[in-house]
Amino acid sequence: MGNAGTVFNQVLILFFIMIIGFIAKKRGIFNSTVNKKLSELLLKVTSPLLVISSFQVDFTQDILKNVLIVFAFAMTAHILSILLGQVLYRRCDTESCKVMKFATVYSNCGYMGFPLLASLFGSIGVLYGSVYMAAFNIFLWTNGVMIFSDSKKLDRQTIKKVLLNPGIVSVAIGILLFIFSLKLPVPVASAVEMVGSMTSPLSMLIIGATIADCELRDLFKGWNLYYITAIRLILIPSIAFVALKLAGLPDMLLKVCVLVVAMPIATTTAIFAELYDSDSIFASRTVVLSTLLSIITIPLFMLII
Repeated sequence: MGNAGTVFNQVLILFFIMIIGFIAKKRGIFNSTVNKKLSELLLKVTSPLLVISSFQVDFTQDILKNVLIVFAFAMTAHILSILLGQVLYRRCDTESCKVMKFATVYSNCGYMGFPLLASLFGSIGVLYGSVYMAAFNIFLWTNGVMIFSDSKKLDRQTIKKVLLNPGIVSVAIGILLFIFSLKLPVPVASAVEMVGSMTSPLSMLIIGATIADCELRDLFKGWNLYYITAIRLILIPSIAFVALKLAGLPDMLLKVCVLVVAMPIATTTAIFAELYDSDSIFASRTVVLSTLLSIITIPLFMLII
């Protein structure tokens, strides 16, 4: 009960920060421009610095082994989720089906995952989470783009986006610092850590502001909405838990891996849907509903673990 209670408290803290973002948007403090710029700040500055800071730990063979395990899990989880989406929606070709295919694969492992991992496991949790996030970014800018663009092949520009993505670059820098036991000078390390620590509250404020844009009376309408939410919050983490338990994964790694896939639908679902003129309204509703229901499902999975 202790771990589940801790998770519930942490999710509740994040939820209250989300409410602050919701109120700020309703009061006009946030607007679409502010939200976009804060998202850019999060993506390109605070989150990469949080990742680099998390790798400022002493090199050990055990940590390196765990990094490789988490990366292997992340790659496998994304590939199997893509295949699951192909099976579940094989006879569906509407714009909302594109959203569901995308939502099946991509969880909010960054915006909500990092704050939760940091609160539960400290910097080592963020380190493992960032390794999962690296795989997430690889698939996001390849498979994710292909889902919404109906493209069957990758162009040079897409590959360049993958390689130069801030999430990938920050993990590469962090791994180099970790492997060669390079420590940043104390003032630099402190600055990196302080700015990186802004990721948690900033991400929840952005989610809260996003929720404020949705009409609450329409939020809970539609069978497809509940279907994809159940797949993202219940089916996928349940499969991951059973598989990893049978594989005999160490306790901490088991918790980290299950938690990152138990996160709600990625906020990038709505962003990509808007970018590619897909069903952005439905996409926003899936993000909002899954985020709200994750307040219940995430502590529940921690209790099961």
